[in-house]
Amino acid sequence: MDEFHLIDKAKQGDLSAYSKLIRDHAPIVERFAFQIGNHMDDIPDISQEVFIRVYRFLDGFTHAKFTTWLYKITLNVSRDFKRKESQHSKRVEKVMNETWEASTAPHVRVLREEEDRILHECLQELDEKYRAPIILYYFHEKKYEEIADILSVNLSTIKTRLLRGKSLLKKLLEEAEKREGTING
Repeated sequence: MDEFHLIDKAKQGDLSAYSKLIRDHAPIVERFAFQIGNHMDDIPDISQEVFIRVYRFLDGFTHAKFTTWLYKITLNVSRDFKRKESQHSKRVEKVMNETWEASTAPHVRVLREEEDRILHECLQELDEKYRAPIILYYFHEKKYEEIADILSVNLSTIKTRLLRGKSLLKKLLEEAEKREGTING
C-alpha cells in the first residue's frame, strides 16, 4: 500500500493504516530528533508527541510529500520541548544531571565510533539555523527545496546557511581533533 493510500485511509479513521504510517516513519523522526540535539531519554516523548500531532492534524495535511510535513512537525515539537525545558531550568537541570549519567551507556551505544561521537558533539555546538540544514542535507539526503520548505525559509537562505554551517563545522572539527590529539597523545 503506497503512502498516499495509507494517509487517505488514516484520514478516514483506519487505525491500522495510521499504525503503519507510524511504523514506517518512526525511525526517521527519532533519528532527526536526536541529530538536532535532543537527549536520548527525550526521544520517545518527542516521537510520541510528533505522532499525536500527526494524528490530530492529518485531516489538514495537503503537502505533496508526507515526510516534509513530518520533519516540520518534529522540528516544532523539538523546539517546544526545549522551550518547556528552559522554563523550568533549575528543576530540569537537577533532573538532566541525573538523566545524563543514566543515558551515557545508550548514548555510547548509538554513537559507537569515536569519529561519530566527535561529529555529533561538534554538530550540537552549531546554532540550530546551521545545524538543522546540515543534518537534513547530509544525513537525511534532503534537497535544498525540501529543506527550505521544512524550515520555512527561502532557498537562498538555505544555501547560505549550508555554506556557512559547513565552514563553522569544519573549524569545530579541527579544534576537536587538536584537543583529542592533546588528550590522547
